[in-house]
Amino acid sequence: MIPSRSRAAAAAAFFAQGLVFISLTTRLPDFQDRWDLSELVLSLLLLMLVLLAGAGSVAAERLARHRPSELLLRTGLLLVAATLPVITLAPTRPVFVVGLAGYGLALGVIDASSNMQAVALEHRYGRPILPSFHGAWTAGGITGALVTLATSGLPLGAAAALLVVPLVVAFAPFLERDDGPVDASLPDVAWRPILLVGLGMVVFYLVDTASTTWGAVYLDDVFDTPEGLVALATFPYLVASLALRLSGDGLVRRYGAVLVLRVGAVVGCLGLLLVVTAPTWPVAVVGFTVTGAGVAVIAPLSFSAAARIAGGSHARVDAVIARFNQFNYVGALFGAVLTGVVGQDSLRYGFAVPMVLVLCMLPLARAFAATPTPAA
Repeated sequence: MIPSRSRAAAAAAFFAQGLVFISLTTRLPDFQDRWDLSELVLSLLLLMLVLLAGAGSVAAERLARHRPSELLLRTGLLLVAATLPVITLAPTRPVFVVGLAGYGLALGVIDASSNMQAVALEHRYGRPILPSFHGAWTAGGITGALVTLATSGLPLGAAAALLVVPLVVAFAPFLERDDGPVDASLPDVAWRPILLVGLGMVVFYLVDTASTTWGAVYLDDVFDTPEGLVALATFPYLVASLALRLSGDGLVRRYGAVLVLRVGAVVGCLGLLLVVTAPTWPVAVVGFTVTGAGVAVIAPLSFSAAARIAGGSHARVDAVIARFNQFNYVGALFGAVLTGVVGQDSLRYGFAVPMVLVLCMLPLARAFAATPTPAA
């Protein structure tokens, strides 16, 4: 297998995941109107989605001990292709919920297995390339937001056509595992430093999920935003994230992960402060844009650091990355559910939660150093 072909295939998987996820979240106001969902009910549905995604990631961890990540990734992509039309074309609310549940499981499988592929490729290349993979996810998200903006006048079911993307990517030439099964107990993994890095990923997904899940609803509920423009909460956020992720490899090589993460945390906090205090929806959009630039590289650097700490064989790293991916859903739980629950009277209060907690990256950044410090 040619690594460059496998790298393109893994990037395509990240792209497909971002495309579908953002296409769905930017349509949340439409789903909310169609099924008459309150902020609290929507929060509970998002809780279900996050919990099932966590279950999918756990399943990927268990299966990764005996099955290659490329098989898991193909399975997750095919499941997304199957559930997308169920969600968008559902004739009743129960069918919509079932489709959302199936998508949640697929989300967890793809999150874990795509990062397994990315980490394995980074080891093959011998240099940081994780930010560019997460940049592909962001590029997919930007495309999804653009599709939502361009098709805002079409029926909601038109989004079902996007199933073609994960369906095609499922047959891409992913990297094949080059060693056997890993010991399921993983007894000698340094979990304490991995935990510290994982807390950083919790912070990222708290901010990211709050922004991408509730941003469109925030513009729709708090401001007099034109209905066709609510996806602008997500679109510039993703554009800023993409710019930073594409330049992230070079920034980390030049300045080091610790400084990049600390500066990003401060920028992210300032962006969310602008969101919380925004007098008009364009100002809130600027705030989301600044936030995206601030937190963009936390997740790829988290996976890279966890893989470096784990060490060992391809199969061993797969298993550790799948387990590490659970931090994703802890952060998503806080971002999607806590933001909605705290902000059920006003989402301004909900966005104050990630505004404060993103500053936790200031002390946590030390755990991302290439050579762990004594404190880490």
